[in-house]
Amino acid sequence: MSFKRELGLFDSTMIVAGSMIGSGVFLVSADIARSVGSPGMLLVVWLVTGLLTMIAALSYGELAGLLPHAGGQYVYLREAFGPLAGFLYGWTLFTVIQTGTIAAVAMAFAKYTSAVFPGVGETHILISAGGFSINAAQAFAILSIIALTALNARGVSLGKLVQNTFTTTKIVSVVALATAGIVYGLSNGTLASALGSLWTDGVSSAVPMLTPDQQTSYGFASRYGMPFLAIVAVSMVGSVFSSDAWNNITFAASEVKSPERTIPRALIMGVALVTALYLLTNLAYISVMPIGGSPDAPTSLGRGIAFATNDRVGAAAADVIFGPSGGLIMAVLIMISTFGCNNGIILSGSRAYYAMANDGMFFRKAATLNRNGAPAASLWMQAVWASALCLSGKYGDLLDYVVFAVLIFYVLTILGIFRLRTTRPDAPRPIKAVGYPVLPALYIVLALTICVCLLIYKPNYSWPGLLIVASGVPVYMVWRSRR
Repeated sequence: MSFKRELGLFDSTMIVAGSMIGSGVFLVSADIARSVGSPGMLLVVWLVTGLLTMIAALSYGELAGLLPHAGGQYVYLREAFGPLAGFLYGWTLFTVIQTGTIAAVAMAFAKYTSAVFPGVGETHILISAGGFSINAAQAFAILSIIALTALNARGVSLGKLVQNTFTTTKIVSVVALATAGIVYGLSNGTLASALGSLWTDGVSSAVPMLTPDQQTSYGFASRYGMPFLAIVAVSMVGSVFSSDAWNNITFAASEVKSPERTIPRALIMGVALVTALYLLTNLAYISVMPIGGSPDAPTSLGRGIAFATNDRVGAAAADVIFGPSGGLIMAVLIMISTFGCNNGIILSGSRAYYAMANDGMFFRKAATLNRNGAPAASLWMQAVWASALCLSGKYGDLLDYVVFAVLIFYVLTILGIFRLRTTRPDAPRPIKAVGYPVLPALYIVLALTICVCLLIYKPNYSWPGLLIVASGVPVYMVWRSRR
């Protein structure tokens, strides 16, 4: 049994875009606004993140053409720097990056579903024994993971149908919501006001009125005295993670038609589409609400973007635009967004573990395909660990920890282009990295700059991630000895 090449350019682009758009763009703009203070800088952070991601996508195109095999980034790192580098990426992918994202997105899906169906909310405790409990949201999140895993175990043709349907729906919905916000801003004059004060700090004036505890909870205390470049770099943590998972299509290269050409094009088109959507959405936010406000204000308009309740900027904007029904509209949109997002992540990630197992670096069963040509065992292993993370409640912390590690792996992968140009100069490259060597080198410099700022100013986002990666070294030794 072998993989079936059923993913065309549209399907692949929908996997790229659908895996990127989850719930992040509806949440992290609040934290970014508190960091940078002005509407213009809010847009700049999202623009820089988009450009950074696009440079990476343009660079990955060469690797996808050179090594069009199942496993994607795992294979790129293995071929460029050896089996240990590939294994450490695969280890981090399985233990935290992919499964932690699946758990986080599934929990977001459950939490927003509870806004429509309160019975699946976190306040409903189903099991409680000692200090351990399981609530309805956790159970519903796990059920969604099981359902999507079972669906993808039936083959890529069904998985791509779900992906195409949900991604198309959420793209149309996001465009409609953003357009409604911009039209609202034009009709009320709030967009003109925001553009008139594009570079004016509208947040810092509220800081002295906050209690010390509030300043700490909103992250202001840690940002005083930071250089401007560091503020921008640190504020990009949320936008970078919201723009992550764009590389997931590379994991499924063995199921893509003409992968050496289709995958690079899908990466570029998907990243460009999502970057445009994110910028449009944030333009809608500043069209509807002021950048700053008061955390104690009774209305969404009064709290502004920076102090949106529970950082739910999307819900706050919908509340201003549509009134009482805004919360329900946003809940449905995020339900669609997160369900489609998880389908793409579940479909893609299992292919990386399949490639690892074929190298003798993962459980042997993960290297098998079922009668539908799907790596069912790999899918279910992923589902079990992601479900365990849902129950642990630690998925959010783990994802914070690995933002740094994710950037390091991206840097290493793009360095792999330089190395493979040296070690395999005559290998066929249907598509070469755009702007080589300037653009790949620029990505490496910018990404490392963000990493250095995180090491200095947010060590809790860096050292734990490195420890998780390092924990894979003894595991690698065990797998290698067994092989």
